Amino acid sequence: MTPKDQYAGKLTTPAEAVGDIASGDRVAMGMALAEPPALLAALAARAEANEIDEVRLYYFHSTPHAAQTVLRYELMDRIRPHCFFLGPWERALLAQGEAEGKRTICFVPGAFSQAPRLMSEPKPIDTFLTTVSPMDAHGFFSLGTSNDYGLGQVKSARRVVVEVNRHMPRVRGGMIHVSEVDAIVEHDAPLFEDPRREPAPEDAAIGRIVAGLVEDGACLQMGIGALPEAVCAALSGHRDLGIHTELFSDGLMALMQSGAVTNARKATNTGRSIFTFALGDKALYDFIDDNAAVESRQVDYVNDPAVIARNDKVVSVNATLQIDLSGACNSEHMAGRQYSAAGGQLDFVRGAYASRDGKSIIACHSTAKGGTISRIVSRLDGPVTTPRNDVHIVATEHGWKDLKGLNGFERAKAIIALADPKFREALSAEAKAAGLI
Repeated sequence: MTPKDQYAGKLTTPAEAVGDIASGDRVAMGMALAEPPALLAALAARAEANEIDEVRLYYFHSTPHAAQTVLRYELMDRIRPHCFFLGPWERALLAQGEAEGKRTICFVPGAFSQAPRLMSEPKPIDTFLTTVSPMDAHGFFSLGTSNDYGLGQVKSARRVVVEVNRHMPRVRGGMIHVSEVDAIVEHDAPLFEDPRREPAPEDAAIGRIVAGLVEDGACLQMGIGALPEAVCAALSGHRDLGIHTELFSDGLMALMQSGAVTNARKATNTGRSIFTFALGDKALYDFIDDNAAVESRQVDYVNDPAVIARNDKVVSVNATLQIDLSGACNSEHMAGRQYSAAGGQLDFVRGAYASRDGKSIIACHSTAKGGTISRIVSRLDGPVTTPRNDVHIVATEHGWKDLKGLNGFERAKAIIALADPKFREALSAEAKAAGLI
């Protein structure tokens, strides 16, 4: 049977494609741009009609497509979101549920590198729903912007349903064959575009500081947000940079377009920028479409510290919410509540430091809420995302410090020097009371 024949035999409607999902099933949806709008709307319609109950929905990082369908508050009794990374939609659901005494989002802690395994154990997902690019003449779809845990779910889920969208870019690396899917729907919907965050003066200052720590020939990983984008902007004058990153962003695209990135000095995937998911604007999606210079890989490869460390001069740049005086970082908990998640931060912190001449950099503004709250604290308000044992370089707009090899007294003094000047005296007093200096 030809690929076209297989395609035609599996083509169906969204309602029919989700019709086999039963109450109590474990369902996973593609991450971010891979969320399939038509399939999610059909699944939400079944929940609204009371046709399904207690369906567990597993995912990382949602977008408005999910928020407007399966993540609606009124469906939380029938669809139980099991989320590994909280965003604005999840935070809103949690707040509403808390106010009304209703359970909404079930947060699942875990490193991003473990996602394929976390979703497949102790038993596999019943149905995996994801968006793909159109099929080629040989029967292959591309997972496009979201290889991450998608490829693993195609291999392990009991049933795979794809939503073909001509707007999804065709990206090398995350290919699946029509024979691997059970049902196909067609639905062309513009991809969600992540709004660009205007860099604050602190972002620009930190960007310049971090760029000064990056050598030509370094291999980059950048996190999400205005701060990593500012770092990318400050690196345009560098040469022979490489990219091996969890997230492929607008800033990294601009670095490639500037000529600063060649990937020529990488030991792994030489000549290609490697990522596991992409998020940005339409220009980014057009850039990665059928681009031989970029390639997606599954997250348990991209975020594996041993794989990361195979390249020399890896520089990992990630943001945090708080740093305590020992160097430990809370990057996921704020105001007494889970705010986001650990993601892949610790994966790259460890991988970058294990790289020869590598640097792991944790960066943040020294203050929050208009300068009224210090992000440098004597004690973290939430869980430790990156332990003090792993933290290498810390940077704020007031400079940077290498914490490796420093004793407890030296660490506290170094970190206090990175705080906003108006908080340093109080931090010093707290450190003395705790016996840290």
